[in-house]
Amino acid sequence: MFKTVCKMTADDVSSVCIEFIKDQLYFAILQQKIKSTAERHCFCIDEELAYENFYADFGPLNLAMFYRFCCKLTKKLKSITLSRKKIIFYTCGDQKKQANAAYLIGSYAVMHLNMLPEEAYSLLVSRNSSYIPFRDASFGTCMYNLNILDCLRGVHKALHYGWLDFSNFDVEEYEHYERAENGDLNWIIPGKFLAFSGPHPKSKIENGYPLHAPEAYIPYFRKHNITTIIRLNKKMYDARRFTDSGFEHQDLFFVDGSTPNDSIVRTFLNICENAEGAIAVHCKAGLGRTGTLIACYMMKHYRLTAAEAIAWIRICRPGSIIGPQQNFVEEKQNSLWAEGDVFREKMLNERENGKMAVTRILSGVDDITINGSNKNRGSKKEEMEMYNDEEERNGLTQGDKLRALKSKRQARSSSGSLSQEENKMHTRSSSQSLSSLCNTRLVRSLGNLHVVAGGKDPMCCEPCDSHRQTASVTTNLGSPISLSMGQVHLQASFLRSSQAKWRFGLHLHRSQKLQYAKRDMIFSACANSAKIPEAWNTSFHFSFQKKGLCHNHMTFLGWAASPTETKPVVHSKNVS
Repeated sequence: MFKTVCKMTADDVSSVCIEFIKDQLYFAILQQKIKSTAERHCFCIDEELAYENFYADFGPLNLAMFYRFCCKLTKKLKSITLSRKKIIFYTCGDQKKQANAAYLIGSYAVMHLNMLPEEAYSLLVSRNSSYIPFRDASFGTCMYNLNILDCLRGVHKALHYGWLDFSNFDVEEYEHYERAENGDLNWIIPGKFLAFSGPHPKSKIENGYPLHAPEAYIPYFRKHNITTIIRLNKKMYDARRFTDSGFEHQDLFFVDGSTPNDSIVRTFLNICENAEGAIAVHCKAGLGRTGTLIACYMMKHYRLTAAEAIAWIRICRPGSIIGPQQNFVEEKQNSLWAEGDVFREKMLNERENGKMAVTRILSGVDDITINGSNKNRGSKKEEMEMYNDEEERNGLTQGDKLRALKSKRQARSSSGSLSQEENKMHTRSSSQSLSSLCNTRLVRSLGNLHVVAGGKDPMCCEPCDSHRQTASVTTNLGSPISLSMGQVHLQASFLRSSQAKWRFGLHLHRSQKLQYAKRDMIFSACANSAKIPEAWNTSFHFSFQKKGLCHNHMTFLGWAASPTETKPVVHSKNVS
């Protein structure tokens, strides 16, 4: 891509350089690589920071890459050895690389040099430079141009509202959770909006893409005070898997790749305005429909322009807001601004009159009821109606394709290591089955949702020795036992049976009111077996010390005394 490194004179370099800090920091678009000299220090990130595209999209670079660029440049500016040198940040790539480089240095100027977006942009175009606009992640013709100035303004608004603060930004956490196997989630407004890929009925790997059941997200959601989940795609999981754990769950379906009607927009805004905590929003891939409605909220309540909202959402979660959704957001801008002005005036008056709390609770009730989220008014049949995969068996939706592309490109990437364990080379014996490896990856992907958030993985027990093997579990049909966990981890470890002389460790998810514990459970220890019924696989990992044992055992697990107690009470009896 690049021409060979050559030596340019000081005059050659100065003629194309744009000065951001007098006699210290410069930006240049060059035709070839240049070397550092005694008077100047030159660096380029064209190959170091690369955008991971879906289709023809090429930027802007995400929040983690912007953070890494800022750290790199700040370190150079503070370096004693470079204090007497002119620092030249340059690009010699194609037009796409030039646009991303300009976005980085411009955003740096807005964030660290206290420039206004217009000031930084005027510098970028001062040498008669022109930059191609960014585009969406759709496959077809570009319908909406997002230019560098829009991105700079988006960054400026994010700084103003406190969404962008690198002093407490965890880049490793950002890069961890954005990966498909770790949940595919990003914060758009920290503490308010989380966008994520839609959960699946079963935790599995499908066409190379890790799919997570709702239970896999619950510990992360609880830790980050997420109280409401909004689903925008067809029902692929039972909402009660969230509501039984204490979350609010709302359905606002509209077709993949399309735009919402006014009723959906109004209901979405009402739900978000009355949510007690943060809101997690998803569609199929968590990009198009999800970004569109979050952008509507940002325009109403923060008065962002459509372009600023699109830019910031894409910086946080690349690929968001696609095709006609871009034009829809732009068309809604003025009306949402007006609604926001009325809303803020109303809130101000109510705050002065001391009525805000009651009004906020009641303001969204009618709209929520109309859309059928009131469980008392919905039939049991409607409540249990699930999305039938046969509807799309002959063709993939836009969300399916984007989700698959993201998983494939991340699988090829070597920059996003998940943990120290993942960095190690994994080998398998000739006797180890491929299905066993796939299941191992699934277990790791589920566990990775908790690695950064909580240290020890709460989805599995700590093995007590190296001889334990994962065992299969089979159950006789029986009515489930309803167990209230008191929103704590219930651990029943090392139950001993004198007859069979085996022990196992059991670790249940916290805050699950209903566990799929059944009567007459048969625990059968099978070497190298990883087949666990779906009702169990997101909640339990069973470990045995010995192999080849089968024993009928009925276990009742309950929580006793006050909620402050941390010791579980376990009652166990054998079944004859």
